[in-house]
Amino acid sequence: CQVIVHDVNELTEKLFPIVEAMQKHFSAGSGTYYSDSIFFLSVAMHRIMPKEITRIIQVDLDLKYKTNIRDLFDEFDNFPEGAVIGTAREMQPVYRHTFWQYRRENPQTKVGEPPPDGLPGFNSGVLLLNLEAMRQSKLYNQLLEPTMVQKLTEKYHFKGHLGDQDFFTMVGMEHPELFHVLDCTWNRQLCTWWRDHGYSDVFDQYFQCEGEVRIYHGNCNTPIPED
Repeated sequence: CQVIVHDVNELTEKLFPIVEAMQKHFSAGSGTYYSDSIFFLSVAMHRIMPKEITRIIQVDLDLKYKTNIRDLFDEFDNFPEGAVIGTAREMQPVYRHTFWQYRRENPQTKVGEPPPDGLPGFNSGVLLLNLEAMRQSKLYNQLLEPTMVQKLTEKYHFKGHLGDQDFFTMVGMEHPELFHVLDCTWNRQLCTWWRDHGYSDVFDQYFQCEGEVRIYHGNCNTPIPED
């Protein structure tokens, strides 16, 4: 087993020029902070990792594994043609909220609607990055260009604060074919913040998850169930 440690400052130095343009749209702070670039690592991982690394699983720290993560690696084999990233849906109506203006102007849209038919956005707590596919996808790399980021944020009136997750969500509204949607049991989010902040009537449509949980995600400091 080989462990390679990467220097955060070195990574940030490589990342910053690639993701600087999107930071002002998807960062919590106002303006573009150099240090914020690390929250966009997954977006450009294919540009900064050595070519011989072809697949990476990127995970948050607030996770609890109920199964062997090797089984998650097998999900790479289920990517449809053209997909470059595997990710589970967001399990709160956060993007119903964020896309409110677009939704008001497009009352028939699936944007921000709950599963199974809607597009609730993605949660980046568990990400399967097919670096080889990301490198080869002309479409994906075009979407990283500042002009494309600007065009999409204007179309969707999008202003977020969740870093890579916001970028993937916005891109997924426009190009769902770039994503392999993981089952909710691979990223069973536990945060219920939006239930108490104006969305109690629709909350459970987003939050429900059938099946045996394989990874718990204690997002927004939510306690993870004991065994």
